Amino acid sequence: MAQPKSVNPLPSGRRFPADFWWGAAIAAYPIEGAVGEDGRQPSVWDTFSHTAGRTHNGDTGDVACDHYHRFQDDVRLMAELGVKHYRFGISWARVIPEGRGAVNEKGVDFYRRLTDSLLRHGITPHATLFHWDSPQALEDRYGSWRSREMARDFADYCTATVQRLGDRIRHWMTINEIACFT
Repeated sequence: MAQPKSVNPLPSGRRFPADFWWGAAIAAYPIEGAVGEDGRQPSVWDTFSHTAGRTHNGDTGDVACDHYHRFQDDVRLMAELGVKHYRFGISWARVIPEGRGAVNEKGVDFYRRLTDSLLRHGITPHATLFHWDSPQALEDRYGSWRSREMARDFADYCTATVQRLGDRIRHWMTINEIACFT
């Protein structure tokens, strides 16, 4: 079998392999916005960013890039740029607003619509289940990741999410940058 040709020279003279997956990536909190819509409840990032002095200019993710409302245009623009892979974060506070218990189907539906749009545009979806935005309800209840209870709630959230989106998404990441997060 012939070796793939290298493309995209790096400054060092080395090259990425021809079969390298080029794409774009983002977390839910800094892009989605719509923090109070369709059943989403606060995440720890909402609390953090709404605490005076914590962010530059007091910026929050309340509106962010408004990806929640503009995702179809965003996906179209990605396709026009030639993006073939998109890794996006799924907001636990949108899928299971209280962190445990009932699934918010309206929240899941956003990710269905986003994924369907990606697939229609020939972009492979890659989903990250946790990109540092756990539900504030779990922080208040038991200290979030400081408690062993979090493992059970995280497993339930992952199971519910993959059951609902696994027919569309084949590439899953559980925790983004665990070394940085912990």
